[in-house]
Amino acid sequence: MNYVGISNGFHDAGLSVVNSTGDITFAGHSERYSKFKSDKDLTPRLIVDALQYVDGDVELHYYERPYLTAVRQYIAGQPVSLKSAKARVGKDIMSYFPGKGITTHGHHLSHAAAGFQTSPFDEATVVIIDAIGELDTISIWNAHYDKKGRAKYKKVWSNQYPNSIGLFYSAATQYIGLKPLDEEYILMGMAAYGSPACMGQMLNRFIKNVHTIEFKENLHIGFPDDCIERARYSDYDIASSAQGVIEYLIKAVFSQARLLGTSTNLVYGGGVALNCVANRELGEYFKNVWIMPNPGDCGSSLGAAALGYGKKINWKNAYLGYDIKGPYPVNSLLDELLTKRIVGVASGRAEFGPRALGNRSLLADPRGPDIKDMVNEIKHRQKFRPFAPVILEEMAHQYFYFPHNYTTSRYMQVVARCINPDQFPAITHVDQSSRVQTVPKDGSGIRELLEKWYILTECPMLLNTSLNIRGEPMVNDRFDADRFQSRYGIKVLS
Repeated sequence: MNYVGISNGFHDAGLSVVNSTGDITFAGHSERYSKFKSDKDLTPRLIVDALQYVDGDVELHYYERPYLTAVRQYIAGQPVSLKSAKARVGKDIMSYFPGKGITTHGHHLSHAAAGFQTSPFDEATVVIIDAIGELDTISIWNAHYDKKGRAKYKKVWSNQYPNSIGLFYSAATQYIGLKPLDEEYILMGMAAYGSPACMGQMLNRFIKNVHTIEFKENLHIGFPDDCIERARYSDYDIASSAQGVIEYLIKAVFSQARLLGTSTNLVYGGGVALNCVANRELGEYFKNVWIMPNPGDCGSSLGAAALGYGKKINWKNAYLGYDIKGPYPVNSLLDELLTKRIVGVASGRAEFGPRALGNRSLLADPRGPDIKDMVNEIKHRQKFRPFAPVILEEMAHQYFYFPHNYTTSRYMQVVARCINPDQFPAITHVDQSSRVQTVPKDGSGIRELLEKWYILTECPMLLNTSLNIRGEPMVNDRFDADRFQSRYGIKVLS
């Protein structure tokens, strides 16, 4: 039996496959195939690719319950959609699964399963914080495996729409002219350049009760135009203040989770879990932290498949998508890095999640004072935006101060402070932080590249950012890589 998990209909559609022994044989984003960022619909190309990894019969599992979503739409005053999960997926896609029905699962339960059943833990406190799905916007769970190895979940606390930390942050994103539900990461990067000068004003205007995360008004429609004195505060100050507000609220949630949770192991999911700046505080509440590298809605396709399978999934790494076959081009990459200092790589299976981890990456020497501007110019990004370092895991603590109870950061889920930021200006933000990716001795191509780079340069890290054409999702196949190479004049190796 193969358990096919589906997430679609809102944003960032995805599909995952778990086989009868608990192996994740495929997990991918629809946007990588359609080339439309945050594509909400499944594309036939994604399905065709996924079916290569299906051997035998299938069960279909959907990441939320459409009737609960309809209830939330009614509460929100939106047009109510009463479509079943099968109708939401669409006839064209369902034609690839003739005669199959779909089992639906709760939105936050799918988030929880994506995290817990891929985690290394046998029991955990699970916290989910997102913007909007069904009714829950925050939930706390106790999770464990029973004597037969079946995953069991008990929800011990929740908060419901319209009280949403995620919607607040998306509203702030929109308020300064960025795209909500897409460019929150830019707001997070801007925050370090401002001061939280209007944080108190935001709290007074929007928050009714910090401890219960109760808002005074529904921010689904965005911030009111007059909520902040725009003449007094820059966009950077607004970003810093919004970041301060959500960190304040997130701390309240985790204080609650520590009281209600039965485990000191934390599994954290939902779209807000991608805020790697806020994540640095989690180790103050829990001894061990697991954030699945795709904690948002697309990752819930894996959660739905996990619920179908029912037991712990064999998580190995995030390289689960489209496969550009062939050996990782280590030596050719080294040649380009040593001569040109910047090179692209599109090799092996694509990353499942929003962050490039070495298989669909633009790599560069992190030491040059001009590298950051060069890479930002190539990607047509704002010059203030930082880049991430990818580093040999055993050497990371010689170069970065990690937050409390964090020893690794294999999926760029937390920021650390660079010990010598002047030596590595390309991967250090204005506040001296870096969104670190540590690479263990796992036999991966990026690991071998870092090892050889270190032998040649005595530098154990590289700059790593996603390989994508501006306005498009991450490169998926060789055709995408050739387009990138042609447009930007940077060699992309496979």
